[in-house]
Order: sequence, then C-alpha cells, then structure tokens
Amino acid sequence: MTVLARAIEVTRRYGDVLALDRVSLDIRAGELVGLLGPNGAGKSTLINLFAGLRRPTSGTVELLGGSPQDPVTRRGIGVTPQETGLPDALRVGEIVDFVRAHFAERAGKEELLDRFGLGDLVRRQIGGLSGGQKRRLAVALAFAGKPRLVILDEPTTGLDVEARRTLWDGIRSFHEDGGTVLLTSHYLEEIEALAQRVVVVGHGRVLADDTVRAVRDIVGVRRVSLTAADLPELPGVLGTEREDDRINLMTTDPDRLVVELVRSGTPFSGLEIRPSTLEEAFLALTSKETANV
Repeated sequence: MTVLARAIEVTRRYGDVLALDRVSLDIRAGELVGLLGPNGAGKSTLINLFAGLRRPTSGTVELLGGSPQDPVTRRGIGVTPQETGLPDALRVGEIVDFVRAHFAERAGKEELLDRFGLGDLVRRQIGGLSGGQKRRLAVALAFAGKPRLVILDEPTTGLDVEARRTLWDGIRSFHEDGGTVLLTSHYLEEIEALAQRVVVVGHGRVLADDTVRAVRDIVGVRRVSLTAADLPELPGVLGTEREDDRINLMTTDPDRLVVELVRSGTPFSGLEIRPSTLEEAFLALTSKETANV
C-alpha cells in the first residue's frame, strides 16, 4: 500500500523536554488510524510534524512522497487542529467558499455541508454558531480540497453525543470513499467506533501499533465481573471497581483468579469474563510505560 505519511526515527525536543523519542510510523493509503495517548504523550507534536507546522530535531518526516515543509505538497492534506479561529462576520457558506477556492480540485459545497450536518446553517454568521457547530465547521473545512489525507486532532472535543456521531458519520463516509484519516482522540470509544488501526503513544514513544483487538490482546487484561457482598484478597488483581451490587476485577490471569475465589469459599453469583475494552488496554499500556520510566 502507498505510504502517505512517514516518520523515520523522529525525535523532537522543546528545550529540555523530549516530546518524541525516535518514533517511526507509516500512514498508508486507505487507512483510518487512531492515535491514542495521555496529555503530553507526543500526539499533537507528531501531527504537527506531518502537517509541516514543526520540524524534527532529528530523523526524517515525509508527506505524500515529499517534504511537509513544501506548500504544494501540503495541498494534498486537510487538517483540523485542536483549536481553530474563524472570522465571526462571515457566513458558513462564505467561509466554505473561501477555503475551497484555495484548491484546484475541491469538494462540492452542498455535499460537504450535508456530510457534517451543516446544510441548514449555510447563511448563518459564524459568530452566531454554538461551540459545537463551529467545531463541526472546522472539521468540515479539512475536507474542502478533496485531500488524500485528513489529519484531525481531537475532532469532537466539546461536542454532545448527537453532534459527535454526525461527525463520525462524515469521517466514515470519507474513508469509505477511499480517503485516509489520522485522528487523535481522548474519547476512546471514538477510536473503537472509527479506527481500523490504533497507535498508542506514551512518553514520546510508540507503545503499540495494531488493530483494536490486537492492542487488547497485547495487554492481556480481562474483566471478571460477579455479584458478591464482599471479596477476600485475590491474586493478580490489577484493579477493582464496584457497580451497584456487581464487582469488576481486572486481571491478566482470570483462570487463577476464579480458582482462588472458589477456594476461598466466598459466596458469589453471575460470574462473567470478557476481554478488556480499548480504554482498559490503553490505561494498562500507559501505566506499564510509566512504571518502567
């Protein structure tokens, strides 16, 4: 598959702060890649390098076969950063026309607005939009020039559930038409809902790079859920939480845990064992990395 963006042994420092530490990563045509990591993990730095907004301290960054610093190369991508500012006096349709005018090949205006649930706002001034509507517009503008690659940094921050799902549908539609997407998110269910591939970053390094299911398997965490009044101390429990009358135990060895539970003679019922969610995998990966630092 064609590689649209590539980082090769990339390191980026901000003074004494090491934001990225010898990161290598390929984004291939047709992929929808979710980039996960806690604040300060290096996600936005990596995105800024691909978008040509920063230069690496060492290593190589390639974009669409050229340099991210080349303005002509950058016309092939669409970007929505975490924060955007749009002129309040312009109408939604006017800002879409303005951005589209910068590209020789451009998305249809009505199609673009409808894809992100903005069709009814075409004559509305930007200053009169809600925060969520402005965010949807900022994301829509990343698709205005029929990009080969769209980079979205926390695209649904501040959106309610309905608006978030509208954006998800727009992103999925672009991807199903052959588009390539790299997105970061703090909403881990968003990555599970959208991404085929997940890259987990922590302390400036890539901790995992695989499918959602494979990342769960890498961690090996299982959730053991049961109903009990109380539990004795059990081996291999990584975390415990109570939901009403149910107790959820996180463990990498559910068989041993259940055997020891039975041996303890503790009464329980409703035993369930299932794989971890991506959120549980993410927390386990990043906590392991912290412990090794």
